Amino acid sequence: MLIAYRGVMSIPVCVLPQNDPHIDDAVTSADGELVDLDQARVLAWLGGPDGFPELPDAVEWVALPSAGIEGFMRAGVIDDKRIWTNASGFYADNVAEHALALLLAGLRQIHTAARTRWDKKRIDTSVRSLHGSTVMVLGAGGIGKALIPRLSACGATALAVNHSGRHVDGAQETVTWKDLADVWARVDHVVIAAPATEETHHILDADALAALPDHAWIVNIARGTLIDQPALIDALRAGTIAGAALDVTDPEPPADDDPLFSLDNVIVTPHVANPSSTLTENLAPWIAENLRRFAGREQLLSVVEPGSAY
Repeated sequence: MLIAYRGVMSIPVCVLPQNDPHIDDAVTSADGELVDLDQARVLAWLGGPDGFPELPDAVEWVALPSAGIEGFMRAGVIDDKRIWTNASGFYADNVAEHALALLLAGLRQIHTAARTRWDKKRIDTSVRSLHGSTVMVLGAGGIGKALIPRLSACGATALAVNHSGRHVDGAQETVTWKDLADVWARVDHVVIAAPATEETHHILDADALAALPDHAWIVNIARGTLIDQPALIDALRAGTIAGAALDVTDPEPPADDDPLFSLDNVIVTPHVANPSSTLTENLAPWIAENLRRFAGREQLLSVVEPGSAY
């Protein structure tokens, strides 16, 4: 169904679970028409898997608001009757910036200074430089690719890890998941930016932590389940690694008495690498671009492949 709109034929789009000014403007800027679900060919869904509506057969494309869609997969929301897109890569610059901030905060002991103020002797001897270090980017998709030039600008070398082993621009080396056992000891720090799948569950476990150098910092801006959190806490307490900076945890949020909050070598931010307060503002340009592609029968960005977890 096409709707005559401002003299042109427009695509009918429903925005749920509620309208949003940024997404609404994106739809109309791409000559879409905002409609109810029973009239739509496109659904821009801004919620989680809970409350997802039953879709009319006329809906041809569903745009999901996040890169990680494991919750939608578990809920059985995603079907093979239509096109589904996620937000993979849409927030990459935002999240990469937060990852770099976490890594630098740990290395430069910003968190310690904020807590202890003028404890110069303790802080002075703990400060490390990112310059000259090798950082494993574990999951070199959109976020990882956005992080690598930021690391390079700080004088660090990136070692990228992806599923295929295909070279990632800007990385000194690219390896596959199966090569990880031989790589942990060769890097100084690790930034986790991989999707949550069966393959990546607890990919950073006790063995990996033991293989890392004792000056290593771990940054996680992906999903908490990629780290064996009890093993991480043991390593942090024992000094096996220098510290961890986590925007995600397992479970999330942590309990008030979670050991993470009592450790001096841990930074925890409350899943704000991609702040929900600006999510739709950052998502809007991509919705508009994909709507233009949909209208022109072009390949959409970030299409979810059948059976894929991301």
